[in-house]
Amino acid sequence: MLGALGLTSDEESVYRQLVGRASASSVDLADATRLTEAAVEAALSQLMADGLVKRTPDGEFSAAPPAVALGALISERRDGLHTAELALVTLAEEHRVAMAGRSISELIEVVTGVDGIRHRFAQVQHAARAQVRNFVTAPFVAVPPGTNNLETVMMDRGVEYRVVLERAALAEPGMITETVTSLRKGVQVRVAESLPIKLVLADEELGLVPLTVESGGEPGAVLLHRSGLLSAMDALFEIVWRHAHPLDVSALGGLTDGDVTSVDPNGPTELDRKILALLLAGLTDQVVASQLDVSLRTLQRRLRHLMDLAGVKTRMELGWYAARHDWA
Repeated sequence: MLGALGLTSDEESVYRQLVGRASASSVDLADATRLTEAAVEAALSQLMADGLVKRTPDGEFSAAPPAVALGALISERRDGLHTAELALVTLAEEHRVAMAGRSISELIEVVTGVDGIRHRFAQVQHAARAQVRNFVTAPFVAVPPGTNNLETVMMDRGVEYRVVLERAALAEPGMITETVTSLRKGVQVRVAESLPIKLVLADEELGLVPLTVESGGEPGAVLLHRSGLLSAMDALFEIVWRHAHPLDVSALGGLTDGDVTSVDPNGPTELDRKILALLLAGLTDQVVASQLDVSLRTLQRRLRHLMDLAGVKTRMELGWYAARHDWA
């Protein structure tokens, strides 16, 4: 717990023992912490240097009041972090100026191997201060569904995530579950019929573009720093985002038995809305039926019922009607 203040586990153990006692000898502390006397002596030496422990007149040790001693350490850390933030702004500007004069080879870095791509994928997300944007296509080589643990960490820091999924990717194992989880965390997700590339962008500073590999070949990616090429990737994402179909967690969430069996002659049921939302996102009948745990026959029967309600003859007309009447 106190490691964030720079204390080692031994130092924290010793300090915690002293906090609950008026005073104690190094031998007593070794017995209580199950550390060697040498380890206790080393911990006490550092704790005294940090002002957390003092020696008593009879040669034992006592803890300084936590509110005072730890409060001082917290203030020092806070001041240090503020200084580091100011340094970050200065260094970032120096880096931007330096990058302006660099060659193409310095603005583009080629990354090879699954581990290398996975490492750079994490670094790009860590670099984001405002938003991460992502094109997701199958197959998944370096980062399979459910393995991007940084998404939650960065969103807790206030970083926005916007993701465009290629329609075919939703049919991949685990992808629906991953998408539902992301939507519930607040990730904005849209679906496109097809995407030209995989892509990850951190603000307007970094981009990672995985490369297409031959079967059995080593995967690779290109890391882009701020440049005209990165600006083009930025513009590409925004164009695709504007035309992609938004996904809502309600369209992918679980169903109750009542959702499957109920029929409303006057309008779409909850199941009908889920079917329409997924079909409008571009999923096939088979994938939608599998995701909603209904038979293909039930799904098609529902669609015929909705077309009758809407007074249309084709699915395209049903899609337009559903969009205009807020059915999905």
